[in-house]
This record gives sequence, structure tokens and C-alpha cells, in this order.
Amino acid sequence: MPVEWRFTPDDVARLRFAFSPMWELVASLRVLRAPARHSPHLPWLRAVQPRLRGLDLTDLFALVPLSGYLPDFLTPPPDTPLPDFLGELERVRATPPGTAYEEAAWVQTPDPAALSRFTADPAAGVRRVADLLGRYWTVALEEFWPAVRALLEADVMWRARRLAAGGVRELFADLHPDVAWHGDRLVTARRCAYDGDLGGDGLVLVPSAFSSPGVAVMYEPYRPMLCYPARGVGTLWSAGVPCAPELAALIGRTRAQVLTALAEPGTTTALARRLGLTPGAVSQHLTVLSGGGLVTRQRLGREVLYRRTPVGDALTAAR
Repeated sequence: MPVEWRFTPDDVARLRFAFSPMWELVASLRVLRAPARHSPHLPWLRAVQPRLRGLDLTDLFALVPLSGYLPDFLTPPPDTPLPDFLGELERVRATPPGTAYEEAAWVQTPDPAALSRFTADPAAGVRRVADLLGRYWTVALEEFWPAVRALLEADVMWRARRLAAGGVRELFADLHPDVAWHGDRLVTARRCAYDGDLGGDGLVLVPSAFSSPGVAVMYEPYRPMLCYPARGVGTLWSAGVPCAPELAALIGRTRAQVLTALAEPGTTTALARRLGLTPGAVSQHLTVLSGGGLVTRQRLGREVLYRRTPVGDALTAAR
């Protein structure tokens, strides 16, 4: 049963990317409960599990089962490209009780008692869940958000180049095996069935670090959204970026780490977050690498994207 969206030229023009800290937070609840399904996140799990011993997540687990539907009001489609968590939390808190009740009723939960407490008084349930999401964010994800955001930023930069080079067809060609572009239609393999026009609102594409291997979709009455696994999740919790000793001896350890990290093009800010350096330090190293013909730069809007040159690729590949 696929989800099928029909695109008009206006929809293609309004195709955009966005991040969602709330989506990552909610998706991480499934990681907590099924570590074996999410082995790349084991370093994060080891760090946060001791912190969660005093936090009762029963109400959240009731709404977010290990698989299947979870209430859409918990993950509203981002309304800006770079939403902040507190802004998204207020959108959850403002959910009408009727909407919360209707969506919660669709959840197939292993804890029907906890779900019944929510549906018995959805207004109070929304307040309780929003407060709990805020506490869970502080304990489990706020500290790690810069690293997660850097990963999502790198994915968006890569996808934006695909879109610029080959248009929508090229963008969706390898977004996910469950997603296919057919002329003016985007078809997504999902358990639910939906067929409709985007209506000129375009589609919000949301990369995710914590989502399951599949894709997730939202549609009316919400803005159409497609959430997909970001590239490079396996490197998210790596401590720094390993580089060959020979390369470090040649150009210096930190500069070698910067060059190695550019296996995927990135911005100064994203590289700084990943390497645990200041943006100023990364900028200085990039200037030297650029002067030596090992990296090149390209401005994309307000950002400057750095990538290795063929000489840089050859140098990092040498052993």
C-alpha cells in the first residue's frame, strides 16, 4: 500500500530540507527500547542510560511503540529550515485535545493502561507528555544535538548538490530504496495508503539520525513531509576522525583530520562540531589546505562548502 504524491511545478520549486530536533528526540525513544536494532547508537545508549534511571518514560513509551504508527502531533513537520527544540516543543504543547485523542487512538501500544490515562484527559495528557519531552531532551539529547545536527547538515549539503546537478529525479534516485520518482509522482512504499496532490505546498524532506531503516511520511492535515535516514550515521559517535599516521606526519595531525573528515563535503561549522575544534581553528586549517590545492570551496547561500580536490583525495588514500 504505497503513499503517492503528485507534484506540480510549484511543488518542485518548493521542495525543501529541514532538520527537526523533536523528530530525533521521539525517534530516539525507539532506540532506547531496542538497542539491538540500532547498533550504531550503542555509544550514545551507554552514555545516556545511567542518566535516565530517575526519569519515568512510561507515558512516552505508550505513545511511541517499537514499530507502527505514533501520533503525528509528537513530530510536527518543521516550519523553518532550522527549528529549535523549544519552538517545536511549544507546537506539541499547543496540540488541540481533540487532535491528540484521535491520533492516540490509532496507536497499537503494549501498555494500554498508560494510553487510556492519556485518552481519558487528552488536554492533561498533552501537558504531561510535553513536560516529559522537555526533561528527556535535557537529559538525553541536548548535549549531543550539535553532533547530530552536523551529521544532518552534511546530508543536506550532499542532497542539495544532487538536486542542483540532476534535478528531482537525481535527488530521489538514491534517497531510499522505498522511494521512487515516476514522472511527476513520488511513490513511497508504506503500510498506509494515500494518493493525493501536494497542492503547491511542496514537500519537506527531513533527514534523521535516529529513525529506523525505513522512511516515515506525514500528509494532510499536516504539511507533507518525508523523513529518511541520513547518510553516515555509522560515523556519528566516532571520537574524532582517524587519519593515517603518514598523512599526519606530512601535514600535521589536526590538519590531516580536517582533510580526512572531508570525505564528505562540509562547512566550517559542521567540521568543527565533528572534530571538537573551534570554527576559527578549522577555518585556519582549511585556508592552508586550500592554498596547497588540497581542498576547494563553494558558496551555497549563506554557507561555504568545502570539498577535497583530486589531489586531496589521492593524498588521503595513500598509505
